[in-house]
Amino acid sequence: MSDSAPLWATVVLPFVLAVAALITAGFDAVLSGSAERGPAGSVREAALRAAAPLREALRLLVQQPRRTTAADRLLGRLGVVLVPVAAVLAGAVLPWGFDAVSDPSVGVVWFNAMEALAWAAVWLAGWGPNSALSLIGGYRFLAQGLAYELPHMFAITTAALGAESLRVGDVVAAQNGLWFAVWMPVAFVIYLLSALAMAFWGPFGHPLSRDAAGGAAAELAGVDRLVLLGGRWVLLVVTAGFSVPLFLGGGHGPLLPGWAWTLLKTAAVLALLVTGRRLLPALRMERYMELAWMVLVPLTLLQALVVAVVVLNR
Repeated sequence: MSDSAPLWATVVLPFVLAVAALITAGFDAVLSGSAERGPAGSVREAALRAAAPLREALRLLVQQPRRTTAADRLLGRLGVVLVPVAAVLAGAVLPWGFDAVSDPSVGVVWFNAMEALAWAAVWLAGWGPNSALSLIGGYRFLAQGLAYELPHMFAITTAALGAESLRVGDVVAAQNGLWFAVWMPVAFVIYLLSALAMAFWGPFGHPLSRDAAGGAAAELAGVDRLVLLGGRWVLLVVTAGFSVPLFLGGGHGPLLPGWAWTLLKTAAVLALLVTGRRLLPALRMERYMELAWMVLVPLTLLQALVVAVVVLNR
């Protein structure tokens, strides 16, 4: 069982997640620059590429917001703000090492519920501007989320089943001798895929895709756009980070302290996702939704059944 972190950690958590999201975005910008213009010729050039997300954030801070006719500004703003808020609330149950801001008895359920809150957030962000393209982006995320929530939920539940507890700290403690990723590889891989989809990122970025002029963010500009897109990066960091206590042993590891192992494992997962997104094909929505319903759901159910048999026979 993990311990509760000091009270100041509650205040620091959003800033830590924001910095982690900025670093991840910078790493992605370096990879994108290398793919488009070749490897950086110097450290200075690599640093300039890595700083591109920060420069874009500063530009959006001074950009004027966009107004559309008959927009529902209240619901639109609520949706925009809820994306990073849901990500931070989900991150509250993440143990860094063996300490978490909160470790409730239903921490696994809490994390999944906050991801579900992001569904409503993105849909509201698409609905609010009263624009066809942004509304299409919002509905795309609903369809994508519904398709990937079941395998995502079953993968999370499989880890909780292996630990016989919904408390995140207990899931970490249950992996003291053997990581769940070793004997739950299907659940682990499916969790990572569905995490990308829940963060509507990479090959699963159809809710913000170019064919709909930016989708749910089509009519957003200035601070509104910064908050939504920044919240997406924070959501990616949190979903990647949650794979560590679920499947990679949390803070367990030799020599280094628990928080260092958590940081290293989270960085490795993020590097894998950011690098791997260029290897995954960007399928049409109906194709990968079919994959989710027809392939991933049965696989996660089969993995959960295997884990249940092992747990019952301990």
